Amino acid sequence: MNVSANDDTVRETKIFEIKDCALIAIATSKRAINLKELQSILTQISLDSIYYHFWGGLLQPRFEEREYNNDFAAWAWYALHDAPLGERLAVVDPNDFSNLENLRQELLEIIDERIDEKESLAYTLATSYFEFIRSQIVIFDTLEKAHNPEELTALLPDMSTSSIFYHFIDSRRRLDNQGDDFRLFLNCHGKKYEGLCCRLAAIDPYFGTLSELKKQVVEVFSAHFS
Repeated sequence: MNVSANDDTVRETKIFEIKDCALIAIATSKRAINLKELQSILTQISLDSIYYHFWGGLLQPRFEEREYNNDFAAWAWYALHDAPLGERLAVVDPNDFSNLENLRQELLEIIDERIDEKESLAYTLATSYFEFIRSQIVIFDTLEKAHNPEELTALLPDMSTSSIFYHFIDSRRRLDNQGDDFRLFLNCHGKKYEGLCCRLAAIDPYFGTLSELKKQVVEVFSAHFS
C-alpha cells in the first residue's frame, strides 16, 4: 500500500484511482482562555489549523451526533458560555468561502461584532482553553480503480467514509474550482454526465456525518444509472 503525506497534484484523467486518508492532528502550543486571546491567535494561526477545526471532527469516531459542527462554536457555547456567539459561529458553512483565508476573515468579523455588542466578553475567562490544532492529511492508495462512471458507481458502496472525505471534501482544497474528484472524473467522460455533476454539486457535505454524505453520493450515482 502506498502512503503519501501530501498529494496536491490533481490531473484530469479518465481513470479514477480510489484513495483513502487520515487527518493527523498536530499540537501548535497555541491556546486561548478568553475571546480576545482567541481573536489574536486566529489572525496568525496556520490555515491548516482552521481546516482542522472545521473538518477534522468528521473523521473522528463518535458515539453521538455533534451538536456543533466546528470547534470554535463548541468552545464559545461550552467553555465561554456565550450562546449568541456559539450560534453565529455554528451556522458558518466553510463551503460558502472560496478559500480558508476568507473563512478566517469571516470568523474574525463575527468575533469583532460580538465584542462590540458586549465589550466585557473579550476578557471573560472561559472554563477551559481553546487548544489550536493543525492538521496534516495522509493519503493511502487502495489500488482500486474505475475506468468509467459505471465502474465507479459499482465501487462506491464499498468505499470507506474516509475515502469519501478525501474525494468529496478534501478535494475542494486541492482543486482550483472548489470541485470534487467525482465531478472532475465525470467531466473527463463527456457532457452526458452534466446532470449527474449538477446533482453532486448540490450536496453540502458540512452539515451532517460522513455516513450520511456517502449515502447521498451513492444514491445520486445509482439514480442516474438506474
